Amino acid sequence: MTSTANAPASGSGREARPDHLGHVVFIAAAAAMGGFLFGYDSSVINGAVVAIRERFDVGSAALAQVIAAALIGCAFGAATAGRIADRIGRIRCMQIAAVLFTASAIGSALPFALWDLAMWRVIGGFGIGMASVIGPAYIAEVSPAAYRGRLASFQQAAIVIGIAVSQLVNWAILNTADGDQRGEIAGLEAWQWMLGIMVIPAVIYGLMSFVIPESPRYLISVGRTEQAKKVLREVEGSKIDIDARAAEIDRAMRSEHKSTFKDLLGGRFGFLPIVWIGIGLSVFQQLVGINVIFYYSSSLWQSVGIDPSSSFFYSFTTSIINIIGTVIAMVLVDRLGRKPLALIGSAGMAISLGICAWAFSYKEGSGDNITIPDTQGTIALVAAHSFVLFFALSWGVVVWVLLGEMFPNRIRAAALGVAAAAQWIANWVITVTFPTLSDWNLSGAYVIYTFFALLSIPFILKWVPETKGKALEEMG
Repeated sequence: MTSTANAPASGSGREARPDHLGHVVFIAAAAAMGGFLFGYDSSVINGAVVAIRERFDVGSAALAQVIAAALIGCAFGAATAGRIADRIGRIRCMQIAAVLFTASAIGSALPFALWDLAMWRVIGGFGIGMASVIGPAYIAEVSPAAYRGRLASFQQAAIVIGIAVSQLVNWAILNTADGDQRGEIAGLEAWQWMLGIMVIPAVIYGLMSFVIPESPRYLISVGRTEQAKKVLREVEGSKIDIDARAAEIDRAMRSEHKSTFKDLLGGRFGFLPIVWIGIGLSVFQQLVGINVIFYYSSSLWQSVGIDPSSSFFYSFTTSIINIIGTVIAMVLVDRLGRKPLALIGSAGMAISLGICAWAFSYKEGSGDNITIPDTQGTIALVAAHSFVLFFALSWGVVVWVLLGEMFPNRIRAAALGVAAAAQWIANWVITVTFPTLSDWNLSGAYVIYTFFALLSIPFILKWVPETKGKALEEMG
């Protein structure tokens, strides 16, 4: 599934202001609810890690498999979403994702066994994967060109807001349960409420999908041209030549090259060099350990002696820092350029992670009797927040910008698919290995993440192209 995001505007090239810009914003925001659920579902498990370990009496390896199970569904959801959307439409695809999110929320809140919980996590992951593809594609297809960049940013903003809200909800539920993840609230344990409450935004997402229009690109592809023109008039304004715009979309769809996996081959090591660079960007984004913060931060802080209520609060504050960093990146990415911002982020992450590794080396005790000196504990908290800030203002946004720009047109879709798959795999590796690494040596785990942050610097300098100010057609 591709979009007409880069098609030239018809007529004079000046984009007419939509008659109802507020309605266009509402449409984009409704579609971005999938991004909110993406962030929420990815991060909400953070609050339940310790309780799940106790409830099902599992070790670190089995626990990690349950936490990472969603990523398996993510990979399949992302891989199939494009074809599903091209076959039945973008709106139907959103509705399927909403059903999957709803089922996952209810099933995860009421598991009867560990494998049952893992299954519902996979189902939720499938919804995440679908939302990660459908949201940005739909927004690009319904947005007027003059507003496309700003409206497209709704997806990333929704993801980080979803992460923050999940941590705030977890913290509120924990306080209601007097600081006990397994404390009972209305017949269910606190962690079950944490996972189950996602049913509310999932239902809202589903309902909103019934009040927004289908993508005009899809409508034209299935011969519903008059309906497509009606949507175009609604989102792009009555001042444009609707017939010309519909014909332009139809012409672009007929002439575009649908890239395949075979198009990516031919380099010295199998893939073309630019594809390897895309894979490298995706992998480095995950190997610095960012998702350890979003999946495990509550249990991480408890593992160094911080009480549960405080640990949940710190998980929420890191999410707020994530939002602030994302806004900074959105402001700076076109001003500073992609490479400078990535280099600033890599240097900041390496320093922050190194400080975390040093602070965690002072961890003492075992089992439930673990402490860390106050000075080192404070430094670790500051460094962890600094790490999230530097990631969010750089790699969190820059990688997706580069992946959308750096590939030649003839291979863009297929190359993006390979890079995204590499990202999910790297995410899974980090997620599934952290509990075991933490049990082995928490400080050592952070030394590994520091090493990858440092290694990303020469990778950027030597291989990553600067795409700032270049037309997509210039990428060769």
